[in-house]
Amino acid sequence: MNKKLLIVAISSILLSACVTDPNTGQSSMSKAAIGGLGGAGIGYYMDSQEKEMQQSLQGTGVQVQRTAENTINLVMPESVTFATGQSNLTPQAQAALNTVKTILNQYPESTIMVTGHTDDVGSDSKNQTLSNQRAISVANYLVQQGVNPARLHKQGLGESHPKVPNTSDANRAQNRRVELAIVANNNAGAQQGAAPQQQQQQQGYPQQQGYPQQQQGYPQQQGYPQQQQSYPQQQSYPQQQQGYPQY
Repeated sequence: MNKKLLIVAISSILLSACVTDPNTGQSSMSKAAIGGLGGAGIGYYMDSQEKEMQQSLQGTGVQVQRTAENTINLVMPESVTFATGQSNLTPQAQAALNTVKTILNQYPESTIMVTGHTDDVGSDSKNQTLSNQRAISVANYLVQQGVNPARLHKQGLGESHPKVPNTSDANRAQNRRVELAIVANNNAGAQQGAAPQQQQQQQGYPQQQGYPQQQQGYPQQQGYPQQQQSYPQQQSYPQQQQGYPQY
């Protein structure tokens, strides 16, 4: 969804969103419309993130898929991430995840489910253990690179969720993978609009500082010097003492 489509979507919501109170005659936005605006905002938030992922991960071997309106799926095949039967990340995988973590930190309003997958070769228990170790390796690396661990969930799914049937070596190679499902939170994109409001609220405090004006009244009440200046006028003692020589 580009900006023009977002504007059209929001405009359509606004045109159909107003409801009129029959008692007061005032118009307001319905709750359904408010939810529609939020959905459009989340969609644009995830569109922007998907675009950056697509551009930044070109040539890395990581596939970027939009699996739902508010979900982005990153597919990291075994050929990119791990040696056969191992769970240690390759340098190529680390370079790709460095790009992923940068974008994830730019778009923090989402959760990331990291899942490990294998083909059907080997026992179920072995595949389950290996897939779990690989999911943990990817999630731990993202945390080490600064992604909030509260956003991350990890799980090994073994061979239970193949992308394609395990009927050939090429298909099995596709099934050996780690996926990152980036799911938008309900408030995705909302903080961008909240910041200006918070700034306006904070800017109101200087207007309430009336204390200097109240303190400026004290100099007008300082009448003490005027009262002290009257004492010299009461010094009549020298005039009374000068009368003694006349007797």
